[in-house]
Amino acid sequence: MKSRTRRATQSSGAVLAGLAAVAACAAPGGGTATGTSGPTTFEGRGPITYVAGKDSTGSVQMVLDRWNKAHPKEKVTFVQLPTDPDAQRQQMIQNAQTKSDAYTVLALDAVWTSEFAAHRWVDRLPEDRFPLREMLKPIVETGKYRGGVYAVPASSDGGMLYYRTDLLKKAGIAEPPATWAEMKADCAKVKKLPEARGMSCYAGQFQKYEGLTVNFAEAVNSAGGVVTDAKGKPHVNSPAAKAGLDFLVGSLKDGTIPKDAVTYQEEDGRRAFQAGKLIFERQWAYMYPLAAKKDGSSKIAGKFGVAPLPGRNGPGSSSLGGHNLALSASAENKATAIDFMNFFAGQKIQRFTLSHAPAAPTYAALYKDPELIKKYPYLPTLKQSILHAVPRPRVFQYGDVTAAIQRESYAAMTGSKSSEQALEDLQKALRQQPAAK
Repeated sequence: MKSRTRRATQSSGAVLAGLAAVAACAAPGGGTATGTSGPTTFEGRGPITYVAGKDSTGSVQMVLDRWNKAHPKEKVTFVQLPTDPDAQRQQMIQNAQTKSDAYTVLALDAVWTSEFAAHRWVDRLPEDRFPLREMLKPIVETGKYRGGVYAVPASSDGGMLYYRTDLLKKAGIAEPPATWAEMKADCAKVKKLPEARGMSCYAGQFQKYEGLTVNFAEAVNSAGGVVTDAKGKPHVNSPAAKAGLDFLVGSLKDGTIPKDAVTYQEEDGRRAFQAGKLIFERQWAYMYPLAAKKDGSSKIAGKFGVAPLPGRNGPGSSSLGGHNLALSASAENKATAIDFMNFFAGQKIQRFTLSHAPAAPTYAALYKDPELIKKYPYLPTLKQSILHAVPRPRVFQYGDVTAAIQRESYAAMTGSKSSEQALEDLQKALRQQPAAK
């Protein structure tokens, strides 16, 4: 059995959070907040809408039902958008540009805050109306823009390394890998086992969509580089960034990553891991209870664990994700909206959500609760992932930036460009984008 010396806990864990529980009566709304276009008055009560991606768990409607029962004159209607994040963002932008009041409370990907705030598509919020001090600081920062709060965290997200505990143990490996080299060495040992015949080593989300932006950013950050700095200036023409992209490109060439993984989104990888086709997988926390099911839907129930993502010289860094609640600037009934946002992002709601749609809570107290840790053993790893995570680029035109990242990283991974050329082209493309801070 081998042992390894690890650097202090680094990234890992994550997933969606922020839904439901209790229908305690909300406090009266009202008040003002100063936004980029002047004071916003939060007045008006009545029906509103909650706009988010498709909910496959059914938990969102459960939450809305509780609110609606307690607030029959201020009911919330769930507007479900496509599953694909890029499509969600585009529909929200279209609604904002037409100044329609069809959308009220928006579930924004955490990385969209700067873009939506800079374009004045969402209101600056009254900070004192939300329990932000009770939340983990990195999560709260995702809702800020130029010193103001424009979105309230309802969930966070970070990647974890899922691994086959049974196979590693049988191969004489005492603990999960902390580096990419260790992961590849572990795969070589495990593949010698009869039980691992036909298995692939590692997969993430490598299809040309937002998941690829996340995985590319994690590779760069885990090699010691950055995609953009705090001011939005790109730095993808660095040796560290090349090392990160080379890990992905080289892993496809040497078979560490299976060829069909360039078509993987989250569900594709989840199904492959649960079917026993992968030794390691980079995935969100939502997979944990699904993989642990003992109803026959998962072949690896009781045979897997989670760890921080590996990196170049030690534990790596996850991209910081999650979803925040923002208030559409063109919405009506804003007093109701503020109260609903407080309800939906509340600690009781997030505790409820864990049992229905595993997520990364935003409240520090939930990560210290012994009862929750016993029930959801991935929480400590998830917390470390969030605390050490790195945000994706915070820029005005995030859509253009993520499209460029996807285009160039995919070109390198599929062999149509070298890593050097892809990063050189990406650096040029990102230089043309204005920073959001």
